[in-house]
Amino acid sequence: MLQVNEIYTAISGESRYMGWPCTLVRLTGCHIRCNWCDSAHSFSDGESLSVIEVMDQIRKNKFRTVLVTGGEPLLQADIGEFLNDLLADDRRVLLETSGTLLPGKGLSLLDVPDEVHRVVDLKAPGSGIASKFIDWQGLACLGSGDEIKVVCAGRDDYLWARDLVLQGGHWDPNLRVSFSPVQDTLAARDLAEWILADSLDVCFQIQLHKAVWPDNERGV
Repeated sequence: MLQVNEIYTAISGESRYMGWPCTLVRLTGCHIRCNWCDSAHSFSDGESLSVIEVMDQIRKNKFRTVLVTGGEPLLQADIGEFLNDLLADDRRVLLETSGTLLPGKGLSLLDVPDEVHRVVDLKAPGSGIASKFIDWQGLACLGSGDEIKVVCAGRDDYLWARDLVLQGGHWDPNLRVSFSPVQDTLAARDLAEWILADSLDVCFQIQLHKAVWPDNERGV
């Protein structure tokens, strides 16, 4: 069974698949609390559905791309079965995960099927999540088809992430890494200019869905 917070059609707002129509499946529950979290509604509530029931809803929307997010989707007991069923159904599967160590029997990054496109949210200090909770071993296992994003709340977050990129050794050097600003906290222009000033080879991104639907907190 899966605890499902919401399912809806959306435009993918982040990652290399930004702009693609998709079916978004938001699962309930998260073991961390980022200071800038914009989906706190996913911490609780929702309904318990079988993998088959969720697949039936996805097929009604017809889009090939499915974005699985949360909360933290890897906490769900049946997430492995769900991801494999999506792949067997010939879906392009995007998984957004916190990249943190999971309690209990959560599915680790290492055990996510290779065909799934993992988008890992590397937690900078401004998130309030200490670096000791980051799954560094899991980050090291990511392949060139996966990606890391760093959400920056300010200059200190940027410098922390910049130094990780420049030092190397934490993940595959061919991995796509993107930096994005916390909306209404860090000016997008400032972040873009820091990247340019440091000649940093990362992707700058903003949350496209929030630019298109700035007044909607849910369903985008």
